[in-house]
Amino acid sequence: MKLLSRVLLVLCAAVVSAQSADPGVHKENWIAWRGPLQNGSSLESYSDYKFNTEPVWTDDIPGRGTPVIYNGRMYSWGYRGETTDLEEVLQARDEKTGDIIWEKPMRDFLSDTVYNRYTIGAAAIDTETENVISATTYGVVTCYTKDGDIVWQHSMVERFGRLTFPNGRAGAPVIDGDICIIRGVTSYWGADGPARDRFFGFDKNTGELLWSSTPGVGPPYLKDSSFSNPTIETRNGKRVFYAGTGCGNIVCVDVNDGTPLWRYQISKGGVNSSPVIYKDMLICVHGAENLDTTEAGRMFAIKLPADYDNPGGEVDPDQGGAPRLPADVEVWRHTIEMFTSSPTLADGKVYQFDKTGTLYCYKAETGEVLWEKKLSNEQLHSSPVYADGKLYAPMYPGEFVILDVTGEEHEFVEKIKLDGNCIGSPALCNGKVYVHTTEKLYCFEIENSGITWADMPEDKMPEAGEASKLLSLPTDVLLQGGASEEVKLYKADANGVRLGEAGVAEWNTFIPPTARVKATMDASFEGNTISAADDAALSAGAWKGEADGLTGFVRGRVISNIPYTEDFETGYELGDKGFDFPPLPWIGARLKWEVRELEGNKVLQKTLDRVLFQRSLSFIGHPDLSNYTVKADVMTDGNRRIKSVVGLINQRYIISLVGNSNKLEVSSNYERFEESVPFSISPNKWYTLKTRVDVAEDGSGVVRAKAWVKGEPEPDAWTIEAKHDVAHKKGAPGLFGFAPQSQKTVYIDNIEITSNE
Repeated sequence: MKLLSRVLLVLCAAVVSAQSADPGVHKENWIAWRGPLQNGSSLESYSDYKFNTEPVWTDDIPGRGTPVIYNGRMYSWGYRGETTDLEEVLQARDEKTGDIIWEKPMRDFLSDTVYNRYTIGAAAIDTETENVISATTYGVVTCYTKDGDIVWQHSMVERFGRLTFPNGRAGAPVIDGDICIIRGVTSYWGADGPARDRFFGFDKNTGELLWSSTPGVGPPYLKDSSFSNPTIETRNGKRVFYAGTGCGNIVCVDVNDGTPLWRYQISKGGVNSSPVIYKDMLICVHGAENLDTTEAGRMFAIKLPADYDNPGGEVDPDQGGAPRLPADVEVWRHTIEMFTSSPTLADGKVYQFDKTGTLYCYKAETGEVLWEKKLSNEQLHSSPVYADGKLYAPMYPGEFVILDVTGEEHEFVEKIKLDGNCIGSPALCNGKVYVHTTEKLYCFEIENSGITWADMPEDKMPEAGEASKLLSLPTDVLLQGGASEEVKLYKADANGVRLGEAGVAEWNTFIPPTARVKATMDASFEGNTISAADDAALSAGAWKGEADGLTGFVRGRVISNIPYTEDFETGYELGDKGFDFPPLPWIGARLKWEVRELEGNKVLQKTLDRVLFQRSLSFIGHPDLSNYTVKADVMTDGNRRIKSVVGLINQRYIISLVGNSNKLEVSSNYERFEESVPFSISPNKWYTLKTRVDVAEDGSGVVRAKAWVKGEPEPDAWTIEAKHDVAHKKGAPGLFGFAPQSQKTVYIDNIEITSNE
């Protein structure tokens, strides 16, 4: 082993891969977005190094992320098509040849992603099962076998209320032990109804939710999503991860049970870069508005707390989240702007781009600037990779730059012009360097006479303590009338380390003392199986289970079967405040809609006090539903010049009356699938809207909709019939409202969902 590799290991000793139960898996593999050390550094070193500027192979598929490699297989995430035919594609390839073994295409739905901002992130490989887990730009998380068969899948938008953003930054799943961590800004139900940047811990084998975590805060700090990749380690006897959030924090969360441990508020707006660990410090960068200066952006290091049970700081009584660390934990800082590129750590040095394409080299210990070099006029997303004294840096305009950084300065090794823009970070494995651009996937070769791999630093999992609580799997259940689900119970210590299965619990409904809505779930337990009767009411609530002297919790929802009707007249008390909330089990509804009285009737009205929710999707049924019709009365407030958009969601299509444009529109993503017909819309006038989706055996479909003035006879013909060559085959019914800049509200009443004949 070369001396350089030994030095690298010593200086990165605290930084290990999230999957290091068997450290040998990182030899000849690159299983995660940021590499084996979670900081952009490779374990490889080479004898007789020479970089070949001619690619070994290329593939003409655009991409904006990073391939991952395991056991001779590469999993690349790209997209093809331009407008209506654009689809994201996860491809399994032969690592050496690039030949495609299998691929899984999927089309966008219900998102506001623009400008082909797809595949910004990476898949993750579970080395124990060889399964691969991907999370699409529009929130579909899928676990595939190595042969491409689906093990489990979640539509995070429809199941957990994930919001989408035009930036399209998806990030990557992170696997640690039996847990797969997924993140996103969500607006769910109950305490999780307010929009927050949340983390979800799923069982990697079954897809069942083990925990969800809300370590950050809301507006005015929450302005964006974040794709900061969680960085995992064991510290203070806990398995923890660190990540940036869309609310301007660096957060620390317990991996095993999702407990928020602390947060460090650095900015207003998102921290998208992934932090790196150096000794007892955490180093990161952001490009948003600083809290303590008028400047934007900062490269900074903070000292990690000595005691994670008592980290210091307090929980904000208005915002919640984790305890906020004081400002004096900062060790060093520099003012640079970078929104999305992450630091790379090697040999006690940190390499970081700013948004103008300047590369900075910092001394990790002190933050001293050792050198800086202008490499381009712009940089976006891509982070450099370090291996054996070389830095591999794809630049946004399309140059692939390789630097020798072994000395006190730097020397150019190569500068290669690639086709397209470089947005994804490289992957480096077995002497090959993989770069995905917006036009091609490249494989370059490091010619050498031998490769050696540094040993991984030891990564000890926390030692288990005494059992102190129960963990439920799943911890969140979704039932329709007549359905049931088994809840597995595990004994766990105070840090969430599982100690084995628990016995059958005694279950009772539970209302948290902090709950603003005192509600219970219309279901029952027999043993550890929860069931909803055929006639179970639309409801949501929590349960407390006690077994072996320990306590655990489950929360869940009962949603309606088809047929379903809602006219808002029964069960809603407006009271002195003049409004009531929509049904608690509806996803993302309680802060986006209110039940109010209008002209003697109770109706659903869109709220206007949160610009973050100006585009509101709320789901009122099961994500797996298909072959149904949705009907409702709809209306927009406004005047001749300003009106809003109101509509329904059917099987991942939005069918809406667009007030300002006077049209009836069918869309899924506006740039991917959108058709409309003229339809005159008057403000403050009720219309009836009806829609169904018909899917043929060949996978094509037709979205049919009709609209007419409320009270008039229903027209025989459909107002619009929008054909889709690859139709969405399932999806939750829902409601849609879009009030640009939250100026004019919209109304919905008399909802009906029926099965198609």
